[in-house]
Amino acid sequence: MTKPPPRKRNKSTSTASTNSTSAANSDNPDVSPQDNQDFVTIDVSAVEVPELSEEEQRDRLHLERRVERAFYEAGKALTELRDRRLYRSTHKTFEEYCKDRFGYNRSRSYQIIDAATVVDNLHKCPQIVDILPTAEGQVRPMTKLEPQQQQEVWQQAVEQAGGKVPTGRIVKDVVQRIIERTKVPNTYQICEVCQILAKDNPELRGKGGCWAIISAVNDFSCTVKLWDGEYTIGLQHLKSYDYLAGECEQMQQISARISRVYSDSLEETVKNLLQSLGKLNRPYLTVMEEKLLSVLETEIII
Repeated sequence: MTKPPPRKRNKSTSTASTNSTSAANSDNPDVSPQDNQDFVTIDVSAVEVPELSEEEQRDRLHLERRVERAFYEAGKALTELRDRRLYRSTHKTFEEYCKDRFGYNRSRSYQIIDAATVVDNLHKCPQIVDILPTAEGQVRPMTKLEPQQQQEVWQQAVEQAGGKVPTGRIVKDVVQRIIERTKVPNTYQICEVCQILAKDNPELRGKGGCWAIISAVNDFSCTVKLWDGEYTIGLQHLKSYDYLAGECEQMQQISARISRVYSDSLEETVKNLLQSLGKLNRPYLTVMEEKLLSVLETEIII
């Protein structure tokens, strides 16, 4: 006799679930099971924000000013540390000191110093004294411009920002337009010897009157070699000596000799002598100058 196939067992259903659903539907027959959800109403009481007192308003303004001037104060402090050589008891150079003490490389240190110099210049313009930069990035695009151009750029940038502090992008766009407007063709050539004109350029402090050799020609500047390294200098800060090719070659040789000897660790009198050779307005050394440089080469170069 054949046995009938086994019956399938129905899945059990929670009685509590069924009862609760039935109870809900019986209370509100117009609500379908799909629409039956729990809703919770939360009462939120309004919180009154008290106004600042006069003292708190003064404190807020004072603290905001400190935040806004942070990069400026840092630049002024770095300038004084450099100019007074307050690092000399622990470090040979300002660059080494900034690296060890603040983690700034040479470029970063001078970016902050240059930014503070620009702010000092903007302070001199009565039309913009009420709206000044609040961040170093707003100032950085202007550091290569002349003081009068910096003031012009900032005024235009403030106007574009609707009378508020402009962003660095707005400042950069205004600077680019002024550069294009005043574009001067770069006629300098590599290996040409020029004199540095340091007026109104804090980056060239101590380099005014020095001769330099062009090593790269850019759109609006030249990279030049001095006795203590390479610098990128705007065209307005260079003046050609118009030396002949042979004289330029002779100056390259003198420059190379001074560079091999010069270092910040030398005694001040020796550094002053080498710097004076770097400010000659003639393409040769006198007999005495040649002897002095030869002695230094013998004593210093190993």
